[in-house]
Amino acid sequence: MTPEDQLTEAPQPTRVSIVIVARNRAANLRRSLTALGDTHQVIVVDNASRDETFSLDLEFPTVRFIRLPKNFGYVKAMNVGARSADGAHILFLHDDAELSGDAVTKLADFLEARPDAAAVCPLLVDHAGNPTRQVRPLPTPASPDPAYAPATIAAAGTGDEIIAQCVSGAAIMLRAFFLKALRDVDERYGNYGSDAELCQQVKRANRKLVILKNVTAIHEAPLSPERPSDLEGDRAHGTAAFLGKHHGAMAGFLYRLKTGLIALLTFKFSVVFGAFSGDKIDGTR
Repeated sequence: MTPEDQLTEAPQPTRVSIVIVARNRAANLRRSLTALGDTHQVIVVDNASRDETFSLDLEFPTVRFIRLPKNFGYVKAMNVGARSADGAHILFLHDDAELSGDAVTKLADFLEARPDAAAVCPLLVDHAGNPTRQVRPLPTPASPDPAYAPATIAAAGTGDEIIAQCVSGAAIMLRAFFLKALRDVDERYGNYGSDAELCQQVKRANRKLVILKNVTAIHEAPLSPERPSDLEGDRAHGTAAFLGKHHGAMAGFLYRLKTGLIALLTFKFSVVFGAFSGDKIDGTR
């Protein structure tokens, strides 16, 4: 074999790695993996699913499945996937989001052409093509848990680009070196908090967070497989953790105190526990 042949056959570097955290939604995950195809590296981190998710590797042999022994929460699982990724860009994709391989390529094209942007997202739509909830302001002590709204209504932008402050984590692509500089997404969060944390870090880096209107992903947010009470407690903890980290320890403490007392008066004991205990969805602190 000549040196020229060796160069020709040298493996090409991975351009994009797609990280999907899965948890007991096999039907949704199957649709997501089918839509992606095999153009890019796909890594599924199975957060101890108890449904037929465990057998999907037989249907999708090019997908890498990482099985976790228990539900460690979304943030720990996404970090496991990111550390296993080979791509220059990493797309975090929820297991209930449907995005084509071509659309993923367009997101990577955008990042490579725009050094002013640290993250890029497709426009989230329903099956009829209508924009779904995707953007909101970053949480603050005055507004600790702002609601999501469709990007075409709530965010500013011109042409095919929408500039957002905070986006849903359903589909967001970042450069791998940006994530490495963070040394993982902060694992003080459980299921809730990774989206706001990543968006806050983009803002801190003085870079743009862009949604491309001409690149879409279907996301209708079906019911979570987790118990609503567990999610409420985890959300209270995650919000307090975010406020404490980015607005000072007193802001986090006051949020825990106010939220916990209101929950106690309304008998929402899971929220009381999440606000005061500091436990995440996997039971750790």
